[in-house]
Order: sequence, then C-alpha cells, then structure tokens
Amino acid sequence: MPLVVLCGFPCSGKSRRAKELNDYLVAGSSGGRKVHIVGDEALGVQRNGVYADSQKERELRGTLRAEVERKLNKEDVVILDSLNYIKGYRYELFCLVKHTQTPHCLIHCLTAPEISSVWNSSREPENQYTQEMFDALVQRFEAPDSRNRWDSPLFTVQKDDTLPLEDICNAIFHRKAPTPNQSTQSQPLSSTNYLHELDKVTQDVVMAILKAQKTSVPGDVIAVPGASEKIELTRTLSMAELRKLQRQFISYTKLHPNENISQLANMFVQYLNKSTH
Repeated sequence: MPLVVLCGFPCSGKSRRAKELNDYLVAGSSGGRKVHIVGDEALGVQRNGVYADSQKERELRGTLRAEVERKLNKEDVVILDSLNYIKGYRYELFCLVKHTQTPHCLIHCLTAPEISSVWNSSREPENQYTQEMFDALVQRFEAPDSRNRWDSPLFTVQKDDTLPLEDICNAIFHRKAPTPNQSTQSQPLSSTNYLHELDKVTQDVVMAILKAQKTSVPGDVIAVPGASEKIELTRTLSMAELRKLQRQFISYTKLHPNENISQLANMFVQYLNKSTH
C-alpha cells in the first residue's frame, strides 16, 4: 500500500502531521487501516551525533529506506517521518514505490526557520538539535518541487493549516501507481510461496549476523540458520550495509529464481561472503 513521505526543517511539525494522518487512517469509516510510522524517533537516533557525521547520516538513510521497503505491502500505509531534505534521497524513495507499484505522496511542513528554532528550544534537552546543527540542516534543505515526479503529488502545509486529509487519501488510494521500468520488472516467480520464503530466509540470516557480531570479532566464522555455509566475518557489518546487500540479493534472485528453496540461505551466505571481502 502507499507511502507517505514527510519532509521539512528540523522541528517543523512533521511528527505532529504524521500522527494526525495516522489517527485519521486508523479511525477510518471503512474500519480503518493499519499504519506503520517509520522515522528517526522510532529508531532512537541521537540526532546531533548522526547528522554531524556524513557516514552515519548515510547509514541512517539506508536504514530508514530498508525499513520502509520491508513494511510496504498491499494492505498497510507507511509514513516516513524524517527530514527527507535531500532531493536525491526522495528520488530513491520514488524509485522504491515505482518498483513496488504503489502510490505515494509528499507532505512538506513549511514552517519558518525562526519558528522551528523556537520549537526546537522547547524540547527536552536530550531531544534538541544544537543551534549549530539546526542552522546547518536548514542550509542543506532542498525544497520539494511538484514539477518533479518524485515530489508529486505534493501537499504543502504551514503551521496553522488544516491537514488536507481527504485530498491526501485520494492521492494515495485512488491514484494509479507509477509504472515500473520494463527492465526492473521481476519475472514470474516459480512458486507463490517463493517470495515469502526469500524474504524470510534472508531476514533470518541478517538478524543472525547482527546478533552474532555482538560477541564476535573480525576473523570469526559465523553459523547462520538454514545454511551449511558460514559467514566469514572480515569486518563488522552495519545494519544499513546488510539491508542493502539483502535488497540486492532479493532483486537478483527474483529475476533468476532458484526452484530449490532449501538452498536460498546458502546462496545468500555465499553472496555476502563475496560482497564483503
């Protein structure tokens, strides 16, 4: 189901708008919908530390994207509540919904920097951006443009505006999904259960690696569920990197299905060993 992307300056009201939309969808007249809110707060992000380090910020964006991709399905709504201030990143999200063949929309919380700064100052100290970091993020912000297909449909709301809930619902429920590029469409799967198993097996391997790394050091060999092959841990692998490799493996395997489901775990382990050495 659809993806709703929030964007705006730090402390511009994005989380409040995400909650408004969530409450409206959950209490819908047709029995409501299940909604997943993905964002910095849910991940417990230490904002000043992450956004001051380009590598950590890149990893955070990768983690958020992976979480969005994992939760997108045919029934639920996913709301991405983060800064989403980089045009190229919003384009990546558009490519994701295009590949998934689901509609999306963008909500831009257009709040003046002076007001956002006051709202930032009113937060609990541990949740505040430093003024230096706040100013830097405002400077970096790349405003959305509805002429760009990845920023459309675009709903711009100021601090005292009423969120156009019905218009947003029309955009995400009654609009055709973007057509995927012919080259990126998956071939028919050899089994209706194949995609589910592929996702489950690779997810289990990723979680096993993350868990094992807590007590392992580079040079160790890690056993993972369902595989006779073992992970050769040459270095610590971040969640963002593992998710990226998982997506790449799934994309390749969907195009070249292996009917022997029992070999999926071994294939993924082999892929990880080749990709991380």
